[in-house]
Amino acid sequence: MNAALAHPADLTRVAQAWAVLAQIPDPEVPAVTLCDLGMVRSVEEVGEVLEVALTPTYSGCPATEMIEQSVIDGLRCAGLGPVQTRLQRAPAWTTDWITPEGRAKLRAYGIAPPGQVQPHESITLRFVPCAQYQQQRGQTQAGVACPRCGSAQTERLSAYGSTACKALYRCLSCSEPFEYFKPI
Repeated sequence: MNAALAHPADLTRVAQAWAVLAQIPDPEVPAVTLCDLGMVRSVEEVGEVLEVALTPTYSGCPATEMIEQSVIDGLRCAGLGPVQTRLQRAPAWTTDWITPEGRAKLRAYGIAPPGQVQPHESITLRFVPCAQYQQQRGQTQAGVACPRCGSAQTERLSAYGSTACKALYRCLSCSEPFEYFKPI
């Protein structure tokens, strides 16, 4: 049965909770929900209490308390209380948990979604010239596709965007800046 099409009285309390949680937006990127990002790990009835396990995208995420409160408020407003949240930090959240729908929503919002994290991939640190110098020498790197025009001719302007989980890029084809949700 599709939870979105079912009458609320026909659903279990846990299924109703999942339907509500699927509508709660992320406070930093409101185009996606907590479920789109894969932050809601589980919903269980523990006695009379509805317990929701959440995994923040970063262990030091400044929006964690706001996310917890949004979950509690959303479920209480839906008449599903009492509610309690639990932070589950292990295993750590990864961008691989973002749903295909979430990736599409990020792209539509103007944020390039992350690629897949490669397991056991070694990381090599390289020092490279600044983006302007690379552009002058024709050393632009293809890779992150522009969410507006789809071109892979982009350059990273900053390792950090509006939040630590995003980087700032510019498309060399359409000249538009955009954020890239970094894979972790």
